[in-house]
Amino acid sequence: MKPTELVVISGKGGTGKTSLVAAFATLAAECVLADCDVDASNLHLIHHSELVLREPFSGRVRASIDPDRCTDCGICEAMCRFDAILPTGGNGSSMAFHPTVNPHLCEGCGVCAWFCPEKAIDLYDGEDGHVLLSKTRCGPMVHARLGVAGENSGKLVGLVREQARELATMRELDTILIDGSPGIGCPVIASLTGADMALIVTEPSVSGMHDLKRIAELADGFGIPTLVAVNRWDVNPQLADEIETLAKEQGLEFAGRIRYDNAFSRAQLEGKSVLDIESNGLADDIRQVWSVIHARLDGMNQPEAL
Repeated sequence: MKPTELVVISGKGGTGKTSLVAAFATLAAECVLADCDVDASNLHLIHHSELVLREPFSGRVRASIDPDRCTDCGICEAMCRFDAILPTGGNGSSMAFHPTVNPHLCEGCGVCAWFCPEKAIDLYDGEDGHVLLSKTRCGPMVHARLGVAGENSGKLVGLVREQARELATMRELDTILIDGSPGIGCPVIASLTGADMALIVTEPSVSGMHDLKRIAELADGFGIPTLVAVNRWDVNPQLADEIETLAKEQGLEFAGRIRYDNAFSRAQLEGKSVLDIESNGLADDIRQVWSVIHARLDGMNQPEAL
């Protein structure tokens, strides 16, 4: 049976999305975790994890000039639209043209290689980051680290999810919990594609309501059943009421409200899930939200009647 994928997303950063994923993983007992916030992966900091495997990731190809074949004609520099080809080893200290490629500027378009009369330019897979596999007490976690100036975070998200599915199938686990990226950009789209259900975590602020509308519209475009939870609802109860009303008007299921509590911060400092240090109040709110989500996931995991 195909594992069910729940992706937790938010229209903006700082809504508590990652902390909630960590808490849900504790309640799920055993699942596969996938941290798809590859630009700022931090789920591993909450669930003490043991790194098992690290694999290089290439987001794009880059150009490399072979000095033995290069005749220093200068055509590659003239054709490069990204100013990635520099003279004299890139330091410009001589009038002679001995080209080299700045890998951080190279977009891998291949124009230089196409026009090089001596075929002295090769394209190679650059290293843009790493895909990581770790062990946690809640199950295996696939996460990633995008390198400095690393490219193609959407492709990296897809790779993280693919490996998470393979792990879930191999270990016969029913649920994949995905910590998605904030916003509505490419990594979020890659997190949502093919998911079974989405939970939008928002907060009672003007920007929170605005970004909820944007991310809800994006999820609707994928036809994914979507729930909404309001974190720190008691900071502005009036706006929390408006968000709940808005969610229902847009056909989104309201999963519940989570109160403000500095236990979230204390748990992060201790590298724990908030449920590890809190048993009432805030913990009850999270359990209530999870019960709504779990009921929906259970329904998806039930085999269809013949």
